[in-house]
Amino acid sequence: MNFTDIANQLKNLNENIALIYAFNAVGKTRLSVAYKDVTKDPESGQHSGVYYNAFSEDLFVWDNDEENDGANIRLKVMTSSLNRFHSFLYEDPDLVMDKLAAYFPLFTFQFNAYDNPEKGIESVTFFSTTEKSIPIKISRGEERIFVWCFFLALLEVDGWANAQDAHIFIDDPVSSLDEHNIYITADTIFGQIENHYLKKRIIITTHHVGLFSILADRLTKGEKSSRYKKLTKLFILGKSGGVLSLDNPKGNVFLYHLHLLQTLEEAGRTQLYAHHMVLLRQVLENVASFLGVGRMSFALEQIGVENVESTANTINSLSHKDAYYAQSDLMPPSVEAVFRDVFAKLLAKYPFALHAG
Repeated sequence: MNFTDIANQLKNLNENIALIYAFNAVGKTRLSVAYKDVTKDPESGQHSGVYYNAFSEDLFVWDNDEENDGANIRLKVMTSSLNRFHSFLYEDPDLVMDKLAAYFPLFTFQFNAYDNPEKGIESVTFFSTTEKSIPIKISRGEERIFVWCFFLALLEVDGWANAQDAHIFIDDPVSSLDEHNIYITADTIFGQIENHYLKKRIIITTHHVGLFSILADRLTKGEKSSRYKKLTKLFILGKSGGVLSLDNPKGNVFLYHLHLLQTLEEAGRTQLYAHHMVLLRQVLENVASFLGVGRMSFALEQIGVENVESTANTINSLSHKDAYYAQSDLMPPSVEAVFRDVFAKLLAKYPFALHAG
């Protein structure tokens, strides 16, 4: 199959939610373009849905103002069909800041409009939260977060996503992000699913096994999975000899949980944050599901935790998504003790091979 074949396969799905894992360089962005082509109106050429992909990120380009030693460094916004919607964001920057708040940014920003504001936003200037008069260049990861939140805010602007309302195609918004920000990004994507899954198709592609695992677990095994499971299809986009395939993950899903365990082991050797308890809960729920019960408390019993109820309450309290918006997301010492006890017992009971060789 080629990209058009895969796009048509997705177009003809019965399910509203498609979550696709693919290694880098397989062609996730090309798939999003192919899907755009097969779903647009053949007569008018009008797109039927909206897209976030590498082309969205390419609309933002740094002007480092090297001639003036960076005195007016800014992120330029390339002209596109979206410029006509920028005025809503320019007039109310909090639409973007509200999205950014979940990431606790260490920067503020201002939009710089063209002389004719109807042409949209010309550039964005960033400032440190501690020094708000000197423009700065934010990191690559911070830039990706900002562009993603800019896109999320545009989704709520009248005339775009509510006009091109057949689908939302989200292609890999997590490059250059650390594990904590990947979890928050998963949360924002899940928010889009919650808001739109009954009304339009939502396609998510990613190369990141952690993001795939978080979303797959929420959609098929999580607390609200009864809403989404029958409307969700999981895929692996593969390529062999130049031929593409869109396959069911089947047993390969195990690899995603192995990735979570590797992430948790590394965090245990460096720094534990609140979101690591969420990942631990996912592993426990998957162990319980594999054992045919589906209750995290059952997994805790099987690995030999003494006070199951108290431990489960601790895990649940820190697994609630509101924990991610607390002022400090470092794992408290008392909770860290619970984490380390459970994780050690889990690996002792089920000695997963976390390292090659």
